[in-house]
Amino acid sequence: MVDDEVMLEVDDLHVSFPTEDGVVRAVRGVSYQVKRDEVFGIVGESGCGKSVSSMALMGLLPKTARIEGQARYLGEDLLGRPDREVRDLRGSKIAMIFQDPMTSLNPVYTIGRQLSESVLAHDRIPPKQAMERSIEMLDLVGIPQAEQRAKSYPHEFSGGMRQRVMIAMAIINDPDIIIADEPTTALDVTVQAQILETLMEVKNQVRAAIVLITHDLGVIAGVADRVGVMYAGEFVETGPVDDIFHATRMPYTAGLIGSIPALDSDADELVPIGGAPPTLIDPPAGCAFSPRCPLATSVCVESDPPLAACDRPGHLVACHHWEQLVDEHDPSHLYAPPESSS
Repeated sequence: MVDDEVMLEVDDLHVSFPTEDGVVRAVRGVSYQVKRDEVFGIVGESGCGKSVSSMALMGLLPKTARIEGQARYLGEDLLGRPDREVRDLRGSKIAMIFQDPMTSLNPVYTIGRQLSESVLAHDRIPPKQAMERSIEMLDLVGIPQAEQRAKSYPHEFSGGMRQRVMIAMAIINDPDIIIADEPTTALDVTVQAQILETLMEVKNQVRAAIVLITHDLGVIAGVADRVGVMYAGEFVETGPVDDIFHATRMPYTAGLIGSIPALDSDADELVPIGGAPPTLIDPPAGCAFSPRCPLATSVCVESDPPLAACDRPGHLVACHHWEQLVDEHDPSHLYAPPESSS
């Protein structure tokens, strides 16, 4: 049951990086809200700005990054806080699960010590009590013989177990918000399902809001309440998860869904989205997706459509021609190659 309390609010977030070739506009006007107990999924191709937007909220981008816009935690500004206040929030009130646990964990310290350090960084308690808390968290995320495994090193854990450790580290201080950045990358489907189940169980235990970042629509379909689809640094469609999958109003989203293998499909080949995402140093003046869109017209090339309401409640889309998808049972067929006449 999603609570109405807004935990995280992002408004018109822009992130850019100056380079020798020009300014890379990695995030361009992203806005969203996440409520307590809610899972908000952010999905899109690699390089679309998903991770950069979350790193900006956590204060983990390099000093060369230019960040504009607003981000509020429980109504209080995040981006304008001094570094010391951001460090106090990071790991205690807002936690993050990173993509690769092997590079996120220190290979020369035991798992128990690293978890204990996460506690001691925010709470003045005896080290013994911090270790007890660490063992409790390892047990909560499903690591057997937690007391013994707390004495092990990261290389002694499997990939799935290391990811469980990262989840334990994220929740050890009972955060209000968990940002999970590709938490199931490089895991097989069985372990992936176990990790997602663990993450949802933990969410219910601590009543946290979750921002789930992934390129895997299957992950989004299984756990998210609402979804934001990103392309070229901006949201092109947001809405309830069922609407995104069954009543999509954006050709890009339709293309993503159509590229997923379906067990009930007779198709011999998957239908990809042609072309490649634009460079974010010099994005198109109009809709960024127009060079790859099967519905594109001159207005798409000239004018960038705003993210606006469509025919379904709570569903926003950035497309001049979304109405053409209303009566489409399977919009992904837009990308199917024309049948050759013989």
